[in-house]
Order: sequence, then C-alpha cells, then structure tokens
Amino acid sequence: MMIKQTLDSLSDPETHRVWQLVNSIPDPEIPVISIGELGMVRHIAKVGDAWIVKFTPTYSGCPATEMLMNDIRETLNTEGYEDVRVEVQLDPAWTTDWIHESSKQKLREYGIAPPDRKACMHTAINAQPECPHCGSVDTKMVSEFGSTACKAHFRCNACLEPFDYFKCI
Repeated sequence: MMIKQTLDSLSDPETHRVWQLVNSIPDPEIPVISIGELGMVRHIAKVGDAWIVKFTPTYSGCPATEMLMNDIRETLNTEGYEDVRVEVQLDPAWTTDWIHESSKQKLREYGIAPPDRKACMHTAINAQPECPHCGSVDTKMVSEFGSTACKAHFRCNACLEPFDYFKCI
C-alpha cells in the first residue's frame, strides 16, 4: 500500500511543479474544486524521462476516470512534459476523508453539502446533512442518488431549497 505524497514534502522543484499542475485540474463533476483538493492525486515521480502519476478515482466505476487520465496527460504535455504515464491506484480506495478541509467550504458555496462526520456515522437513509444554503439541519432526503452516484439529493425544510449531499465513502 502506498502512502500519499504531500506537496509540502517535495524537495525537487520540478516534481513540485508537476504536482501543482496536476492538482489544479478541476473535477469534471464539481468544477469548483480540483482533483488535488479531492485527494485523488496519490503519487508523482520521475522515472528516467517519464513522469508517473498515480491517482485514485472517487470510486472504481467512476465514468470520469478515462477523461481524468487524459486531462492529466494533456495538462502536463501542454507544459512540456512529453512522456507522461497515468496509473489508476485503487488500493487504498478513495474516501471522503481525503477531501481537504478548505475544499468543504467551496462545496457549500457551490450548493453541495460536504460529507460530515456526524452524518457519516448514520446510514444514508438517516443522515441529516446541514443545508449549504441556510445552515439548517432540518433536511430530508428526496433521493438516495443525486446528480452523480456519489451524491444524494436532499431538500431543506427550513429554506425549502434542494441540494446535493456528497455521500460519505
């Protein structure tokens, strides 16, 4: 099992630059946060002349996996990194625990309730996430599946606004 590298732990400026480029790629389903902020980028290394990027999709059947692999290659190719190999790393499986704390506020501002440890302790049926619009916890699940498989659709009983909740995984 590979432990995730951290940007702060990198001493090589070129590797640091590649990390910054890859971490800036927006998530295709939630464009206000990047794949780096979601914790999907697991490891980057230069091996010979090639750059190896390992990333973990939010779930093994994620339909955006191929697109993200292409986005990583294209982003690095555009910046002059020609030999780029992108590998999917499924072990350990991605978890909502990997979402950066600062990114949870971005999710709220975008209208998505971020995963909440209190809500994660309950089943999805019993979860009552905080409304990202008004902050009320008087919320009700409308559908276990929202706009994507990793989200559930809720409605706030206080402000009556609908919202997606990023499920705890």
